[in-house]
Amino acid sequence: MEKEGRGLIEATLEASRMRLRPILMTSLAFILGVMPLVISRGAGSGAQNAVGTGVMGGMLTATLLAIFFVQYSSLL
Repeated sequence: MEKEGRGLIEATLEASRMRLRPILMTSLAFILGVMPLVISRGAGSGAQNAVGTGVMGGMLTATLLAIFFVQYSSLL
């Protein structure tokens, strides 16, 4: 986008807008996919809860980093 005559900040903001929806859709689908692990009950649920909570927390953290920090690291 910078080659199209836009400045670095404008190109970064436009790329961020273009990538926001795909990042959120992929992340939310994965997080909803591990929700059964987080809310499981019954035999072996302790291990499933631990794994599900860790995976879900990691994915939330990775999503926030991808949305806020990775997009703007090109400005440095």
